[in-house]
Amino acid sequence: MGKLHIKKGDIVVVNAGTSKGMEGKVLEVFPEKQRAIVEGVNMVSKHTKPNAENPQGGILKKEAPVHISNLNLKDPSSGKPTRIGRRLGDDGKLVRYSKKSGEEIK
Repeated sequence: MGKLHIKKGDIVVVNAGTSKGMEGKVLEVFPEKQRAIVEGVNMVSKHTKPNAENPQGGILKKEAPVHISNLNLKDPSSGKPTRIGRRLGDDGKLVRYSKKSGEEIK
């Protein structure tokens, strides 16, 4: 398994599935499963019994993981979804860049 095109903290756009068109921040990435949890995307209902942190119990809404093939990074300049490339930066390290604008990402 190689590197993934998204990291924790990236702003991504969903390009397929029930949450298509939504965007949000990546909260967590699971490289071994090729999935990521995105803020406000792919919400599921979890039924919980009363416990210490939720004495009332009931139905909680939480984010479920989304496959990373359904996510595109948001272009830093245009704000549209873009693919990612890697190239050597000024310091000799690999940096991610937007294929649409050619701009370096963080």
